[in-house]
Amino acid sequence: MSKDNKRIIVIGGGPAGMMAAATAGSRDLDVTLIEKNEKLGKKLYITGKGRCNVTNNAETEELISNVPTNGKFLYSAFYTFSNKDLIALLNQLGLSTKVERGGRVFPESDKSSDVIKTLEKHVYNNHVKRLRGEVIKVSTESGAITSVELKDGTVLPCDSVIIATGGISYPLTGSTGDGYAFARENGHTVTPLNPSLVPLETIETWPKDAQGLSLKNITLTVTDKRNKQIFHDFGEMVFAHYGVSGPVILSASSYMGKVDAGKYHIQIDLKPALSEEQLDLRIQKDFTKYARKILSNGLDDLLPQKLIPVIIQLSEIPPDKPVHQISREERHTLVRLLKELTLTVKGYRPISEAIITSGGVSIKEIDPGTMESKLIRGLYFAGEVIDVDAYTGGFNLQIAFSTGYLAGLSC
Repeated sequence: MSKDNKRIIVIGGGPAGMMAAATAGSRDLDVTLIEKNEKLGKKLYITGKGRCNVTNNAETEELISNVPTNGKFLYSAFYTFSNKDLIALLNQLGLSTKVERGGRVFPESDKSSDVIKTLEKHVYNNHVKRLRGEVIKVSTESGAITSVELKDGTVLPCDSVIIATGGISYPLTGSTGDGYAFARENGHTVTPLNPSLVPLETIETWPKDAQGLSLKNITLTVTDKRNKQIFHDFGEMVFAHYGVSGPVILSASSYMGKVDAGKYHIQIDLKPALSEEQLDLRIQKDFTKYARKILSNGLDDLLPQKLIPVIIQLSEIPPDKPVHQISREERHTLVRLLKELTLTVKGYRPISEAIITSGGVSIKEIDPGTMESKLIRGLYFAGEVIDVDAYTGGFNLQIAFSTGYLAGLSC
C-alpha cells in the first residue's frame, strides 16, 4: 500500500486529536477525524475561563519540570513540537498571541473560540475528513490495527488509529473515558484515574456564606499535618457552597496527592501587600473613620461585603459592638484572620469537576519517540488519555499538542 492511501483514523476532536489529524493530513495521508460532539474542541471553550491558556512560553526543561506525572516521557514530544513551534503555527494561521504572568500564553483576543477556529482551519487546510459519530470498538488482527466500529454499526477499515479521547473530567464535553476502554480491550494497562486540578471541599461550612465571591491578588499556602509547606502561590480563588475553587486552588490540588479529611490546611492571606503592622495601622485608620459605627458597618473599605460577616463571626467579636470600643487584642485578632484565614481540606470534588484526569494509559506500553503502542502496531495515543498530567499554566494543553503532533507525524 502506498503512502498516499494509508488510512488513518483519529478518535477525538480535542486539541490532541485536531493536531494529530492535521499533522497526519499534512503528510498526504487519508485521514478521518471522528468526534461524537457536533463541534470540535468543546472542552477548549471552557479552558482558562473561556480565554484558553494555549501553552506556556517556558524553556523545554521547565515545561518538563511542570509535569509531575511522568514528565521525562515527554522529552521527544516536547522537542519534536515545542511550545515555540505551537505559537509560531498559531501565528502563521492568523491567531495573534500574548504572554501573561507566569509565562501563560493566551490568544490576543482572549477568546477560546478563536483558538478552536484556528485549529479547525489547520485541520481542514490539510484535507482531513470530519465524521461525527461514536466509536465503540477498535479492532485488531495479529497484533495490528484493522478497523474501528461506530455505534451505528459502520465499520471503517484503517491502517492506524490515534486515540485522543481525553480523560474522564468534564464528561459533558465528551470526555467519558472511551479511550481507556479501547486501550484495555487491546491489552493495555490503565493506571488508577484520579482528579487533578480540582476544586476542594472543606470541613468548615462558612465558605457557603461567601459563595460566588471571587478574591484576586491573594496569597495561598497549603500545609500538611506536620505543618510542612507543600504549596505557596499568589493568584485568584473563589468560594463555593462546598469549599473553594479558582486558579490558585486548582494549582494547589495537584500538589496534594491522596487527601484524607484534615490532612491539609489552607491559609489565605487576604492582604499580602501589607505586613501585620501595616494592616493594623490600616484597620486603625478605618476605625477612626467609622468610629461612630458598629463593627459590621466598619469594615466596608477593607473587605468585600460577603466576607464581612464571615470574618466577624470567626473573630468572635459581637457584630453590633461600636468600632470605638474595639480593643487592641480584638483588632489583632482581625489582623491575624485577614493574614491567615484558615480552612481544613475535607477532600476533592468529584473527578467529573476536575480540569485534568491524573492516570491513564501506562507510559511503559507507549513508545515515547512515536506515541505508538508497544503492544499493537498502528495504535497511537495522544493527550490526556496517557498517564501524564501537569500543573496549571498552559502545560497540559502543550502536552496535548506535542503528543498529538508526534502521533500524527509517526502514524
